[in-house]
Amino acid sequence: MLIIHGNIKTMEEKDYADGFIRILDGKIAAIGTMEECPQDVIAGHGKEEILDARGNLVMPGIIEAHCHMGITEEKKGMEGDDCNENVNPITPYLRAIDAINPMDAAFNDALQAGITSAMIGPGSANVVGGQFAFVKTHGRCIDHMIVKAPAAMKVAFGENPKVNYSGQETSPSTRMAIAAMLREELTKALAYQSKKEKEPDMEKDFRYECWLPVLRGEIPLKAHVHRADDILTAVRIAKEFGLRMTLDHCSEGHLIMEELQEAGFPAIVGPDMASRNKIEVQNMAFKTAGLLARHGILTAITTDHPVSKIQFLPICAGLAVKAGMPKEEGLRSITINAARICGVDKRVGSLAVGKDGDIVIFDGSPMEVFDRTLCTIIEGKIVYYDEESGILC
Repeated sequence: MLIIHGNIKTMEEKDYADGFIRILDGKIAAIGTMEECPQDVIAGHGKEEILDARGNLVMPGIIEAHCHMGITEEKKGMEGDDCNENVNPITPYLRAIDAINPMDAAFNDALQAGITSAMIGPGSANVVGGQFAFVKTHGRCIDHMIVKAPAAMKVAFGENPKVNYSGQETSPSTRMAIAAMLREELTKALAYQSKKEKEPDMEKDFRYECWLPVLRGEIPLKAHVHRADDILTAVRIAKEFGLRMTLDHCSEGHLIMEELQEAGFPAIVGPDMASRNKIEVQNMAFKTAGLLARHGILTAITTDHPVSKIQFLPICAGLAVKAGMPKEEGLRSITINAARICGVDKRVGSLAVGKDGDIVIFDGSPMEVFDRTLCTIIEGKIVYYDEESGILC
């Protein structure tokens, strides 16, 4: 594929007002100004698919850093809801890939919005919910869509585990119990790791084997935290065990910015478009993402689909910009920042030679309501195309 005459925003150091991108075997093979574009390739129209962007915005595919699409399916009620295993508060061995249904209508909505990849996993009913997966948003078989799995281990603090288990006459019913149960689980996982290092041929324990990528620092804890005290409890435990972590939702992060700056963990902020339907989200606001970013905290934005719909992710970034986040940072929050936080920035999040050919063409900024997605490309293949755009030569 060859994209020509694009207003290319790379999310790298250099942009191109009138540029080209060449994709070979699903990867970006060349990028530069139109003066640098190989004329023989343009002339060989029959050999490569050519898109004339006609000066429209060409940018990396948008990334959703935290959602539940395909695992909480739309329009299917209980039958399509596989988000939370509500009977056991500690379930690290659950794998999102075993419940994600690519046939969920949300995947098509994502493609039409220019969202080419997403971090998908269990919900927050449990203290430990299970393993997230980072996947592309186009396909029929989840195994072919995976970029990284496992990609994170879900843990949750605050209201959700409290509410879920308080009526079951079992722990946790307090924040103290949530923290204690997580510490206990991590302590047991460390003991398993230590024993396995001494006895490499020992029989695998399915319950604790899933913790090894977390303990080795290969993937982070993905912490559901809204309230300031819950955020700081998560930081305390991650520091105690020397673990990587992302602060997901981080609704009151703007109240403890200095502490978060010192802690050094990235934040995935949202869903600010949703209602404040719980006590712990009473201070949720679009200003949070911008304030954290201005304090040097690596920040992404999430819809938490289906809490708010995934196709509104770029609009959520736009509303964060309206609330004070710099425009450039708004785009970064749904591209390269999200990729870095999810640990997949070597493949996606920006336009550079060697990265996946995940590209979107817009007729304006995706953060503005009236602008359209003209074309969505994943690994060099058109997966959504606006027939009225006329950019396909």
